[in-house]
Amino acid sequence: MQEEIWKSVPNYENYYQVSNLGRVKSLSRFIFRPQGSYYTKEKILINKLDGNNYHFVCLCVNDVRKYYKVHTLVAICFLNHKPNGKQDIVIDHIDNNKDNNKLSNLRLITQRENSSKNYKNKTSIYTGVSRTKNNKWRSSIMIKGKTINLGEYKCETLAHFKYLQKLKDI
Repeated sequence: MQEEIWKSVPNYENYYQVSNLGRVKSLSRFIFRPQGSYYTKEKILINKLDGNNYHFVCLCVNDVRKYYKVHTLVAICFLNHKPNGKQDIVIDHIDNNKDNNKLSNLRLITQRENSSKNYKNKTSIYTGVSRTKNNKWRSSIMIKGKTINLGEYKCETLAHFKYLQKLKDI
């Protein structure tokens, strides 16, 4: 059984922590409100699912609520991930299971690697290369959301080389 390690969520120290097992908890504390103060005990937050089936939680301090995906909190606290809104580096669920937010199942990879990883080893060991119906190797690359076909080749290595050439040109 894996030991559970807790780390404070940046900007929410003394309020929330996230664990290497993908759980988020609210810490014990006094909450002060105009209508009265009260004490709340430490508790594990219940995850909800967003429209893309990612688990998320709501963090609230001083009546300001923000929603965070659980895997993002784990990556921020344990992988030193710094989300910048550009999505150059993304958080990958290694096993492709969005329910598995354990640190051991998360890694930081480029958007390009993430978009092609689900197809790796199904037809080719190379990014941007796939098998065609007529047993040739197709090379293609996605640029700004548009797939560009780089040709079909008898040799898998040559298709990969064409992909690398186009990648250098970008």
